[in-house]
Amino acid sequence: MRKLLFQSFFQRPLTEQAPALDETAVEELAAALQRATRRRLGRSLSIREIDAGSCNGCELEIHALNNAYYDVERFGIRFVASPRHADVLMVTGPVTKNMRDALERTYHATPDPKWVIALGDCARDGGCFAGSYAVVGGVSQVVPVDLHIPGCPPPPVTILQGLLSLLDRTAKSATST
Repeated sequence: MRKLLFQSFFQRPLTEQAPALDETAVEELAAALQRATRRRLGRSLSIREIDAGSCNGCELEIHALNNAYYDVERFGIRFVASPRHADVLMVTGPVTKNMRDALERTYHATPDPKWVIALGDCARDGGCFAGSYAVVGGVSQVVPVDLHIPGCPPPPVTILQGLLSLLDRTAKSATST
């Protein structure tokens, strides 16, 4: 143990490289998302994230949206603690039997208009957990899903693109009705 302690004084820490991402592309994507949110809702987009039984891979990518690199809050996207303040329910993981009732209650507590995003492959159909005795299945088996963002886990830019496509799609359907 002492040997490891002394080595840590003289070795540099191991860190991952920052993602190779075009800063202007992220800025343009986030700005387009902010414009679409303001046009559709007239205010910021509020998201309630729900972990319905995931492995936390998708949650790490969602948390990355709030870090200093992406900082989505500056573009009018914020995560809220209550479904009563949310426009979007972002559900991760397969829905476990223990979370089914909580997901249904959260869905009904969210005011209209509301949208549900199934984030990740597990949220689509249960992923590698499908068929387990503890899993109901994908999110769509419990609540209606408006958008599925694929990936295991989907990177933050893909999540932003999914949010933009959701807002664009709902804006187009609102103007056609």
